[in-house]
This record gives sequence, structure tokens and C-alpha cells, in this order.
Amino acid sequence: MKLHLGCGNDYLEDWINVDNSPLVNPDLLIDLEDKHCLKMIEDNSIEEVRAYHVLEHIHNFIPLMKEIHRVCKKGAVIDIRCPFFSAWGMYNDPTHVRFFSTHTFDYFNLGNYSHETNTNKDMFEIEVKLNYAIGRMSFINWFMNPLINLWKDFYVRFFAFIIPCSEIKYKLQVIK
Repeated sequence: MKLHLGCGNDYLEDWINVDNSPLVNPDLLIDLEDKHCLKMIEDNSIEEVRAYHVLEHIHNFIPLMKEIHRVCKKGAVIDIRCPFFSAWGMYNDPTHVRFFSTHTFDYFNLGNYSHETNTNKDMFEIEVKLNYAIGRMSFINWFMNPLINLWKDFYVRFFAFIIPCSEIKYKLQVIK
């Protein structure tokens, strides 16, 4: 089974499409802010999750990530896209409550903040890519994306607010 969180009008066939708005007619009407929002989904039953431009709207981020981890099978892939913390679009939407950087998901692995997530092992393998432009300006990604992803930490530390990219992409693989 595949889970599409915050589907909006992007309904995907052969996926369980989830949203909190009845106007988009999702398969499951769920408020992702609820601590046990995925309670109707069995443990270890999901093989892929997609969450595009959803997580920046979530206050209860840690409980949601724990729920996602619970329902995912070992090795499941979680595909996430969010506005990058320095993107001008991040500040335009008053419903954005969370910022995302190259190390946001390190929180869920040992050696970082694992004592707060109540886990004794890593939850995810993490792959991060920065996407310089979206929409009409995406034609410059052929040049900018390799450049800013070459030394992500250097870019984030010194250039993120000078030459801000638009989006950050995460590919998480579930560890159990």
C-alpha cells in the first residue's frame, strides 16, 4: 500500500490519498495534527509515503513522523518535499509553521536527539537534495542544483540567504 499525505487536488490512483479537506474528496479524511492520526492503518503495512508541501503546515511534527514510521514497512520509502528555510515562499504563507534544513530529519536518529523520540536506534536513512527553483524558473536547475548540492553544508552556512533555493527534498528509508 502507498500513502499520499496532504493530497489536495493531486489525487493519485492506486494510492491511499489523505487530506483534511472534504472539498478535495480524499480516500481518508484525516487531520495530521492528531497524535494518532493514522490509527486506522495497520503497523508495517505501507511501502511508500509521499508528502509534498505538507509537513511545513504541521505543528505536531514529531508525533506525525512516529505514526508514519509505525505504519511503514522496513525499507519503505518516504518522499518529502518542503520549502527550504530561506526560500522567500516560506515566509509568504501564514499557514507555514515549520522550517526545514538539510539536518531536520537527523533528529530521528541516534547520536542526535534520540532520547526525545524514545527510540534506541535510527529510524531513517536520510538522503537530502536541494532544489534551487520551482515553476517558471526551474530551467536554471541544470546549473544551480549540482552546484548547491555539491557542498550542502557550506551552501547552507554561507549562501542560503544570499542565493536562496526554493525547495528541499528528502528521501527517507525506514529502518526497523
